[in-house]
Amino acid sequence: MIEINGVSHSYGKSKILQNISLSIKESGITALIGPNGAGKSTLLSLMARLQPLQTGSISFDGQSVSQTPTRELAKTLAILRQDNALSSRMSLRDLVGFGRYPHHKGRPTAKDHKAVEEALDYFDLQDMSGRFIDEVSGGQKQRALVAMAFCQETKYLLLDEPLNNLDMYYARSLMKRLREIADTGKRSFVIVLHDINYAGAYANEIIALKDGTLAIHGTPQDVLETNALQTLYSMKITVTQHQDQLIALHHL
Repeated sequence: MIEINGVSHSYGKSKILQNISLSIKESGITALIGPNGAGKSTLLSLMARLQPLQTGSISFDGQSVSQTPTRELAKTLAILRQDNALSSRMSLRDLVGFGRYPHHKGRPTAKDHKAVEEALDYFDLQDMSGRFIDEVSGGQKQRALVAMAFCQETKYLLLDEPLNNLDMYYARSLMKRLREIADTGKRSFVIVLHDINYAGAYANEIIALKDGTLAIHGTPQDVLETNALQTLYSMKITVTQHQDQLIALHHL
């Protein structure tokens, strides 16, 4: 269980988050949605301790983000950020292997090597694993970054816009794979998504932020509703249904 209590955050005089309190169940996919500037990436970075908390508290299974040693926290949660500074002459296999560092501290074992190979297989990267980062597409690099987070073998994975640079085929493939992983009950995902239809199709719960406040927290059926979405995004959105799946026609 992830517990977020009374979290606010500001940059100078700009209020980015305002008194966010919510609980996220373990096992499953929770999607973070909302307009640009709503505070989604900031909340995720605070959850991962990439920024210090200013007010409030965040904990993972009772482990305080503020007080738990980094080494221990790295065995509980992994994060994929939007901005990743990477060496262009690093192979995809080496990149994925970085996910094992919290376990081996620079001395990989057979178990670590096995985990890397399994992650490469799982995200369809084995055939290109020897290529350098500057020799693959943005979408292939993005899949390798997700594989790196997965390889860390943490209970919780925080993914900030993992569908960036992915075409329709690989975006759907990645979300289906994450859904399969979540269904095993071994991993819990919190994912920032801009496409609300992916959130509706694959998430168990959706958290919607607007202007730094918690606007909606519920099931896809609660959130993919015409009035709720129109209020959230300040635009006309029609919600329809196809084979029991709700679809937001936001592009029309």
